[in-house]
Amino acid sequence: MHYTAMKHGKLFFDTYLPGGGRVLDLGAQDINGSLREVAPGGTEYVGVDFTPGRGVDVVLTDPYALPFPDASFDACVSSSVFEHAELFWLVFLEVLRVLKPAGLLYMNVPSNGAFHRYPVDCWRFYPDAGRALETWGRRSGYRTLCLESFTGRQENDGWNDFIAVFLRDEAALALHPRRIIDGFDGFTNGLRHGSDALLNRSGPTEDQRHRSLLRKLRLRMAKGRRFAPAPGG
Repeated sequence: MHYTAMKHGKLFFDTYLPGGGRVLDLGAQDINGSLREVAPGGTEYVGVDFTPGRGVDVVLTDPYALPFPDASFDACVSSSVFEHAELFWLVFLEVLRVLKPAGLLYMNVPSNGAFHRYPVDCWRFYPDAGRALETWGRRSGYRTLCLESFTGRQENDGWNDFIAVFLRDEAALALHPRRIIDGFDGFTNGLRHGSDALLNRSGPTEDQRHRSLLRKLRLRMAKGRRFAPAPGG
């Protein structure tokens, strides 16, 4: 698990679930770290994945069927999983099914990053993806809300994480008054439930901005060489 994935996962737990609860980790195999490490004390943690391994409590046989009853969990966390699901919108609905009415889904998926099959790599998520999934949930019979979403800034790992937090049922909105982006500024294109205003709006991606700066630097260096005095001049 890359550095910013762990950082954003901890921000979710600190903001929404500081007292713990029953948590489902979708894609829980511990490869260079697991969100289990940053879950608060008192958390009943259930890790599921498609293959056995460290951190996996339940091995799935069907990616679109979770072996749990309705309304089983207080939260589901999923980091770097939905990009590997060919039909991620079906996974989304299955997660909603197993959440309690006041339950939360924390989703971290790449907004950019290297092609990495596990066993396939299908999707990248842009700023409106959270609102689109809210619409899909509501059209599918749930009263889902996207409480917030944002694109995290790159740090030492080169990834821009797209983060979204969903509430299973809008009737429980008052139980979750806090948002990650209220006390955190390491993001662009943030959206908060109740407003259409993009916070820290940015059209170009961070990679595009880096590329533009590098191009300007190269042009400046080339111009400097062109007008530099000849040796011995």
